[in-house]
This record gives sequence, structure tokens and C-alpha cells, in this order.
Amino acid sequence: MQPDNPYASTRGSITSKQLPAFDEAMIQKYNRSGPRYTSYPTALEFTPIPVDLETKILKNREARAPLSLYFHIPFCRHLCYYCACNKIITKKNSDSGDYLEYLIAEIKLKRRLLTTEGGKNPVVKQLHLGGGTPTFLRDEEMVQLWQFLQTQFEFLSDDEGDYSIEIDPRELSSNTLKVLRDLGFNRISLGVQDLEESVQIAVNRVHSAELIENVLTEARELGFHSINIDLIYGLPHQTPETLEQTVRRIIEMAPDRLSVFNYAHLPERFKAQRQIKEADLPSPAAKLTMLGNTINTLTEAGYQYIGIDHFAKPDDELAVAQREGKLHRNFQGYTIMGDCDLLGFGVSSISQIANANSRYILQNDTDLQAYQATIDAAQHNLAIMPAVKVIKTSIKDRLREYVIMNLLCHDYIDFKDINQKFGIDAITYFIDEIAQLGAMQEDRLIDMDAAGIRVLPKGRLLARNVAMVFDEYLDKKHKNRFSKVI
Repeated sequence: MQPDNPYASTRGSITSKQLPAFDEAMIQKYNRSGPRYTSYPTALEFTPIPVDLETKILKNREARAPLSLYFHIPFCRHLCYYCACNKIITKKNSDSGDYLEYLIAEIKLKRRLLTTEGGKNPVVKQLHLGGGTPTFLRDEEMVQLWQFLQTQFEFLSDDEGDYSIEIDPRELSSNTLKVLRDLGFNRISLGVQDLEESVQIAVNRVHSAELIENVLTEARELGFHSINIDLIYGLPHQTPETLEQTVRRIIEMAPDRLSVFNYAHLPERFKAQRQIKEADLPSPAAKLTMLGNTINTLTEAGYQYIGIDHFAKPDDELAVAQREGKLHRNFQGYTIMGDCDLLGFGVSSISQIANANSRYILQNDTDLQAYQATIDAAQHNLAIMPAVKVIKTSIKDRLREYVIMNLLCHDYIDFKDINQKFGIDAITYFIDEIAQLGAMQEDRLIDMDAAGIRVLPKGRLLARNVAMVFDEYLDKKHKNRFSKVI
């Protein structure tokens, strides 16, 4: 029977039916670079923003649309050599206080432009602090930020809202987790990467398994709803055997979610990676083995493969949303809050805001000093706003975004659904793309018929490759900017 939501999974809730079959030959055949599609169009399509446009976007957003708030904290106390982000390594406590002042100033700038119903504060359903290391902010500074936000926005209750923060377990004070939970944070994400000491030394991120276990134990005792752990495969001195030991130890700790990322060694682009000796990196064949072993071990342990490196327990909100056909993707990755406008704050932060028939993607300056100069100037000139880049999506973009995101979230696109939503005949409209997918159908990565296109278990690890076929912006110039599947 066809479910009411065509994207609701027919696989049911039995985790074993979610297994993404690992096929080394197929991955090698299709292992090409491509975007992770946290947006469509991707961030490579940004253009300079016209004066006053951000002001108009914020003023004209749908007043009833709930918000997801993102705060970027760029500071770290230690340099991790695998890092591919623009982080600022500093131990100066004054940096966090100075930066907090800029965040609060930016919140005021944007909040004054948001229209609301009946003069009430805008509703926030989701909040996330990322970085860098968000807990670089001292406990009292986190309290100051949170209390200020309560005066500007209306937050859903602890049971309804999703309030998360990324944590470096090495940098927690004895009281930090309790402070965060008392404020209202209900989800945390820990960067672990690997538990093998030789690997940790090689990437300059040393911590014990006991430390991670203690953080998880305390977080559960404090009542955090969900705990995520990040791992990376392909790091120096990793072997399939050592990574398998790490994965099994992490499974014993029973996090609710795991993110297992591929390390892409690009020292010409990321200065920190120049500290890693290429000779110490595992071979492509070893990386493939690591990927296969990790997938099999996690799924055998009961984790559901969500997609693009992410796993979750079957009762986790992400897994439930995927089975119900309600999963979404944005710049925060997979999310259940697809009805929210994303409002970003801080250096390099990104916003996604809809109004009328358009959606806008905006980005603040990626240089800290330039970002701060803009916020300073805005205090004296209300025409100045933080965003420096913008993408305005067309209805054609929205159509292709809908296709790409459903492929990545639900392994399926339903032609009848697309026809009704966009007023087209999908088979005719995408006839060229359908033809390009012929080889994947022959390899049993996908199945196509008059009803739609479904990514089969054998093809789930290559869903990005299926999605890339529908990307009109992807060309050779852009492909070199993205990572491969492995």
C-alpha cells in the first residue's frame, strides 16, 4: 500500500533492513568528487550581496516561520592537524569575551528587522553552537549569551526544541556540562576522531577513552536527550584493525548518533594538514576496508545508516524522521527541523531564509577582522548588515533541491509528488538525467520506473553520485573543490 507520505520508508523499523550493502568494486567505479549538498545551489555559487538586500530579506521573511539559530565560535586552544576549517588557535581568554560582544551586537542588528505576529518574539525550534570549539566560551559567557537570547526569542520547551553544541572533551571545566544542561541545551556532539594513541599523537588530538566515557556518563546523568560522536577514517597510522577497535569501544559507550567522516588530505589548501606526513596515511585500499568494516560493525550493532557518513540508533529522532519521510538537510547537516529559517551569527556563518517564492542563502565574512569591522560599522550606519555573499534560488533551483534532498534523505524521488508540487511532467523534464542514470540502474545502484527513482541498498553509499546527476551547477571546475566518497 502506498503510504500517505511517498517518502516514508517501506523498510520499516527493523534496523537490519537499513543495511547499506558495501560493494568495493562499485565504490571504486563511482568514487568521484562531489558536494555534500548541505544546500542547493552549493556555497560555490555565492556572489557579492547588494546593499540593503539582507535588510529586505529579514524584513520580508514569513513572520510565522520558526527559526533555527546557528552560532559560529571560531576559536580553538589546540591545532588538530586534520582540520579543514578556518579556526583561530589561541589561549587568550579575552578573545571569547570580545567575540561574544560582537555576537550580541549582530543578534540585535538582525532581531530588530524580524517581523512577528502580535509583537511576540520569534519562535526558535532549534539552536546550534559550532566551530571551532564553542566551549571556548567560558561558562559565565555561555550563560550571558543564553540569557540574552531569551529576551529576543521565544524558545520551545525542552521536550520540543533541539538545542545542541559541539564539544571538545579536553576543554570542559568541571561544571560545563551542568551549566549547559541547566541553560536548556539537550544535545551534544563530541569530536573523538580515534582512540588509538599513535593516531591521536599524529593529528595532535590526544585524549583517553576513559575521558570520553566519563563525559558521556555525566551527560546522560544530566539528562541530555541525544549524544553524537564524530570519528574520522583515513588518518595517519590508522589501520583497519585499530579503527575497528575504536569503533567497537565507541559502540560500548552507546552514543545515540555517530558521524564517520572521510579524511581528505589536501595540504595545499589547508595549512594544518602540512603537519601530517603523507607516508603515514593509509592506502586507498585500506581506507575502503575501514569504511566497509565500520559500516558493517555499526549496522550489526543496531545503528541505522542515515546517509552521508551518519548513523543513528533506531529510536533517535533522525532515524524516526527518515522512516517517516520527514528528514531534511541544511548547513547543519541532517535535521528534523525542515520548516525553519536558518539564521546564522558570527564569522563565516550561513543563513537560509525564505520569503515569497524565493529562498536566500547568505554568508558573513570568513575573515574575523573583516567581520568585526562590519559589525562595528553597523553600529553607526543601520544600512550596513553582516552578510557579504548571497545566493537567490530560482524556482528551478527549488525543484532540483527538492529532488536532490529527497534522494539523500529518503533514497527516493516520487514523480507524481514532483508533478503536483512544481507543475511539471518530471519524466519529460528530467529525461536527460534519467538517461545518465542508466549505468547506475544496470549496476543495481538504483531502480527507475514510471513511479520514480529509488536508491537501492547497494547504492546508498553512492547516493551523492546519484544526486550529482541533477546538479546543473556542477562542472569540472567545481568538482575539484569537493571530496570523494572515500
